[in-house]
Amino acid sequence: LQYQSKVNMFTGDVICVEALIRWQHPDRGLVQPLEFLPIIEGHAFSLEVGEWVIGTALAQINQWQSMAINLPISVNISAYQLQQDNFHTRLATLLAAHPEVDPYSLELEILETSELSDINRVSATMDACHALGVRFALDDFGTGYSSLTHLRRLPAYLIKVDQSFE
Repeated sequence: LQYQSKVNMFTGDVICVEALIRWQHPDRGLVQPLEFLPIIEGHAFSLEVGEWVIGTALAQINQWQSMAINLPISVNISAYQLQQDNFHTRLATLLAAHPEVDPYSLELEILETSELSDINRVSATMDACHALGVRFALDDFGTGYSSLTHLRRLPAYLIKVDQSFE
């Protein structure tokens, strides 16, 4: 994972970091996610990768906290991962492995371009995750499947509007 700062443009303070997955290929070097994530999307391996990312982000939060650095980490999750029947249970297990980490320090971002097949079920899953203390953001709103109706039905605390709306 690599971490990209999110900065408050008014104060210049780093307020969060976003975890970005990269693949260090032995011949090709650093491979960007758009080159490999679509290949694994929808397969069981993508769930393992998604859980690894969340677990690694939680371990990083713990390490930073031990150094008196309190930065939340934002992690992108796929619609496929979020729509698994046991997603909130798996998330609870990952959080339990890092009891010293405040779940509020973890933000899960759902790409708005992801197809969410059952909005009611996704909303219920998000509510269950909120009960664990984890926040959600809807990323790149306006580029994909969502409508303004989704804004009312999905309990996201943050909506990141796509830059095409400048």
